[in-house]
Amino acid sequence: MFVDIAKIWVKAGDGGHGCVSFRREKFIPKGGPDGGDGGNGGSIFFEALENVDTLSDFTGKHHFKAGNGQPGQGSNKHGADGKDLIIKVPPGTLIYDTDLDLLLKDLNEIGMKVCVCLGGRGGKGNKQFATSTNQTPRNAQPGKPGQERNIRLELKLIADVGLIGLPNAGKSTLISRCSAARPKIADYPFTTLEPVLGIVELSGYRRFVMADIPGLIEGAHDGAGLGFEFLRHIERTRIIVHILDIMPTDSSDPVENYKAIRAELEQYSKALAEKPEVIVANKIDLDPGGEIVKNLKEHLRKETHPISAVTGQGIKELAELLWQKVKEIKSTPEK
Repeated sequence: MFVDIAKIWVKAGDGGHGCVSFRREKFIPKGGPDGGDGGNGGSIFFEALENVDTLSDFTGKHHFKAGNGQPGQGSNKHGADGKDLIIKVPPGTLIYDTDLDLLLKDLNEIGMKVCVCLGGRGGKGNKQFATSTNQTPRNAQPGKPGQERNIRLELKLIADVGLIGLPNAGKSTLISRCSAARPKIADYPFTTLEPVLGIVELSGYRRFVMADIPGLIEGAHDGAGLGFEFLRHIERTRIIVHILDIMPTDSSDPVENYKAIRAELEQYSKALAEKPEVIVANKIDLDPGGEIVKNLKEHLRKETHPISAVTGQGIKELAELLWQKVKEIKSTPEK
C-alpha cells in the first residue's frame, strides 16, 4: 500500500534526576557531597534514506519516544544519557508541526537529517551545589522533561520526469518500457492507483528518475476520479511529460483532452502548470499514415513527440530528449 500522509506523536526523553549523596569511607569522616548529575534525555531525529519509499511504517504505529536519561549516582557517577531515536523516512518527506501548522523541514535529499525534539537536560547532583558556605548541600536538580510534538508527515516523490495524462493513455506502458518499474497494466481506467518510480538508464552511465502519476480526469482538483490526491507528487518533478492517446477508446478529441488536463494543473497550482512540458503522442502504431499526429500538432501548435509505448517506436529518442532537458535544468542556477 502506498502511504504518503501520516500523523504521529513524538517525544524526546526526559533528563535524569541529580543525586543527593555523601562520601562515606572509613577514616574519612567528612567526605563531603558526591552526588552525580543525571543523564540527558535522547532526542528525536528524522532522516531521509534511499531504501525507504513510502510512509507505510507509520500506519500501525503512531507514538515514538526516545530514551530517558538515567539518574545520577553516588561517587560522582554521571547518569547515562538516553538513546536518540532516528525515524527513517523517504526522501521528499515534509515534516510539519500539526499544532502550529508549521513546516519544520523538507527532507528533499537523501541523507538529510533534522532534530525535531530535544531531549531534556539531566539535573545536577548535590556535588554541584557545594560552596565554601554550604559544604553539605542536601538538594539536587530534577531532570528536565523532553520536548514533544504532534507531527504530520507528507511525502512528495522526487523525480526528474513526471508522466501525466488521462487514464489508459499509456503512462504505465511507457515507464515499463523505459525502466525496470513494473506497474499494473490493463485495459480499464485507473489501473495505476499509486505513483510508480522508475530509473531510466541510458548509455554512458546516464540516468534519470521517472514517475508514473495515476491518471487525471476533468474535475480532479474537486475530487473527481482519484482527485488531486497524487498531484502533489508532480510538484517536485523537473519536467512534466503529458501523454496523449491519439485514438481514445471513448472517441474523445485528444486536443480537448490535453486542454482539460492542463486546466486541472492550473487550477491546482500555477507553479505546477508553469513547469517545462513535453507533449507525447502515444499509440502511433494505430495511425500508420500519421494523419492524426499531424492534425494534433496543427491544433496544439506545440512540439509533439510521436511514440508507440507498445512497439517501442520513438521511445529511445524520447528518452534522449528528456535526458537533455533534465541536464539543462540541473545545470541552470536556481533564481
